[in-house]
Amino acid sequence: MSNSGSAGKVYRILVACGTAIATSTHVAIKVKELLKERGYEAVTTQCRVVEIPSYAPDVDLVISTAQVPFEINVPVVDGIPFLTGLGVKEVIDKIEAILKQS
Repeated sequence: MSNSGSAGKVYRILVACGTAIATSTHVAIKVKELLKERGYEAVTTQCRVVEIPSYAPDVDLVISTAQVPFEINVPVVDGIPFLTGLGVKEVIDKIEAILKQS
């Protein structure tokens, strides 16, 4: 636990998958839990991949379990590790680095 999050800032994270039901919900819960352990507060919104362009202008970060076929001005992170359990620490480290810059 580094507890190094920005005091008082709430980060907005978009979590996308194919249907915006189970997979994105699982990833969103896990991401919020792991970020909270590091001192970050996040609000997540789940959507389908095709909806990313309409949500992207209002978020700090996009996490997707599917390929994102759009050019957007927000960092996109692969969400598959949250499903497989492999590489989760590395992805959370990457997310934390992105949030520190936002």
